[in-house]
Amino acid sequence: MKAELVDVNETRKNLTIEIPRDVVDAEIERVARDYSRKARIPGFRPGKAPARVIKQRFRDQILHDVAHELVPGAIDEAMRERGLEPVDTPDVRDVNVEEGSSLTFTASFDTVPAFEPGDLSTISLRRPRVGIDDEAVADALTRLRDRAAKFEAVEGRGVVEGDTVTVDLDRKDPDGKVDSHKDVAIALGAKANPPGFDEQLLGLEAGANKSFTVQYPADYAIAELQNTAVDYTVTVKGIRRRVVPELDDEFAKDLGSFENLEGLRARVREDLEHEARHAADRDVRAELMKQLAARVPFEVPASLIEREIDRRLEDFARRLLDQNVDPRQAGIDWNAFRESQRTPARDAVASAIALDEIARREQLQVAEEEVEAEIARYGERTGRAAAAVRGTLEKEGGLSRVYAGLRREKSIDFVMARATIAGE
Repeated sequence: MKAELVDVNETRKNLTIEIPRDVVDAEIERVARDYSRKARIPGFRPGKAPARVIKQRFRDQILHDVAHELVPGAIDEAMRERGLEPVDTPDVRDVNVEEGSSLTFTASFDTVPAFEPGDLSTISLRRPRVGIDDEAVADALTRLRDRAAKFEAVEGRGVVEGDTVTVDLDRKDPDGKVDSHKDVAIALGAKANPPGFDEQLLGLEAGANKSFTVQYPADYAIAELQNTAVDYTVTVKGIRRRVVPELDDEFAKDLGSFENLEGLRARVREDLEHEARHAADRDVRAELMKQLAARVPFEVPASLIEREIDRRLEDFARRLLDQNVDPRQAGIDWNAFRESQRTPARDAVASAIALDEIARREQLQVAEEEVEAEIARYGERTGRAAAAVRGTLEKEGGLSRVYAGLRREKSIDFVMARATIAGE
């Protein structure tokens, strides 16, 4: 077999391969015999049709099968001889195969060359200060109170600001069309309420009826309502008031196993500090990835960038589905979104390349028990048995991603131990 390697650039390669005629003809004979045993040819008993007839009748299919059988093995052999590792399945083109001739084709692929990541001790990072002041704790406690708020029925008075009113409502537009709605909850002060609507409800008690007209201004957000007058008739069915619990020991006890408010306040501060430390870790890690990406001395393969963009789009679409949003109906310009991910995807790929090179140079390895532990952790997070998770990974070829991810984490730890991190 002959193979010629051409460097298109630092990462893109072309392999032009020629498989000898005798190998091609032998494979054609083998495939033709398989067709002869299975094919039913008029005038011949099964399996008795001459090879010449089989080759003539199934010529295109046989040549296709021959190329499909010989090309992958030839590529693998040529790669091994030259110590090349493609980052993706090679793109095969210009395939020429005929009986009595050699088989020729060109395989184009991307590869990542070895490079010098540089002196890791020169990496300088800054960890943000982790400090939670009393105001942050107070804000968090306010949010807890807001979430614990309850609506209580109001009796013996009319509607006031801040109430939530349940009404039956008739709405008549300028064309005379009437829309009727039952048990509509209206929170006074809500931004979505029509202009002047809240004022019309003030003072009304349960059981009251009122008709009024709302004049929508020329600059109203909904274009079809601009400069229109809409008639409303409301019947008040109930009034509720949002009651926020007092910030006291009883509130703390209601939230969990806290003896008093000070215990709750201490736990809130602890949780905020924990979140702040994690945020600081993420910031340091992001800066590390940025600096490592800048140390890759060549343009990263386009195929890896496209793969990373695909992964980001799939992840985003999956998050939409988790929120019960159909990605196809979300009104997103997916082409524009895809392009917006190109630069961050390039940086993510470059940093991963740097981490892989560091792992290779430092001979960082991942033990099987580490993989099993990672699979078990994933199983716990998703509520699945570890054996089921592993089975899915093996079926989908995902175990290699687990190994790669763990090895990169070891590379990160290796670099962090040598970098200068200010603020610690």
